[in-house]
Amino acid sequence: MSPLADHLLQLAYDPGISPKGGGLPGLSVLKNVVSSINLFGIIAVVGALAVSLGVWAWGHHSGGHQAEANGKKGAVVSAGAALGLGAANGIVAFFSALGSQVQ
Repeated sequence: MSPLADHLLQLAYDPGISPKGGGLPGLSVLKNVVSSINLFGIIAVVGALAVSLGVWAWGHHSGGHQAEANGKKGAVVSAGAALGLGAANGIVAFFSALGSQVQ
């Protein structure tokens, strides 16, 4: 094998790239924007949960089985979205740490 092919083959196995904080300007601004988007999502989920619970209660008391079922679905989806938004940082950190162990 030629030295160039050997070098390219080595790069395919280990490019030597890892995440580095502070490498690009504006990283703190990007973190602030993403945190604000996450907060906006959580606030929207609180509103969606309140509406879904209201629809569920209204459907139950008025005998509207379709409205009751939609309210239940909305409440479950809202709870799942809240779980995902709250755990997003931990989920990404977990899988990033897991991915860094792959060799």
